[in-house]
Amino acid sequence: MVVLNRIYTRTGDDGTTALGSGLRLKKYNLRIESYGTVDEANAAIGMARIHLAGQPADLDTMLFRIQNDMFDLGADLCVPDTGEKPAYEPLRITDAQVTRLETEIDTMNKHLSPLRSFVLPGGTAGAAALHVARTVTRRAERLMVALADQPGEPVTPAAIKYANRLSDFLFVASRYANEQGKLDVLWVPGKNR
Repeated sequence: MVVLNRIYTRTGDDGTTALGSGLRLKKYNLRIESYGTVDEANAAIGMARIHLAGQPADLDTMLFRIQNDMFDLGADLCVPDTGEKPAYEPLRITDAQVTRLETEIDTMNKHLSPLRSFVLPGGTAGAAALHVARTVTRRAERLMVALADQPGEPVTPAAIKYANRLSDFLFVASRYANEQGKLDVLWVPGKNR
């Protein structure tokens, strides 16, 4: 359980922050950038929920669940699996969370007509906000993959899959929020030449 009695500790004044293991890293470290960007994506999802104002209600329920998962993802990233026995069982993203996203994508997508062009971010405010969340999630995924490519910097495979699937979810959700694709704004290649 997390207990936050004090918000400022002054321990980060030297430009470092602590992982869940207690190890302190520079705030620009790729691991910190990764879970910081996950946090940014979570905030963008929160903003999208405000713009959606509960419409459609099933989408808001899914996004609320995802916001909780995003904290799980941040926790997964801030306690890397070093192979050593930790003092406590670290929180990890599971394949079941990835599967749930896939199921929700399929459920929304069956209400949408197939695309014949790329979709421009827009339509409704809620859909545009979901596109912002999607692009931040894609950046988080790129950072996580770059981190996993570094020697000695493990990232759980389920965490990377979750970020990848989440950006797909947010794309489909943006169309779903656009009155099931009716308000999508499609890209017209070369339209303004």
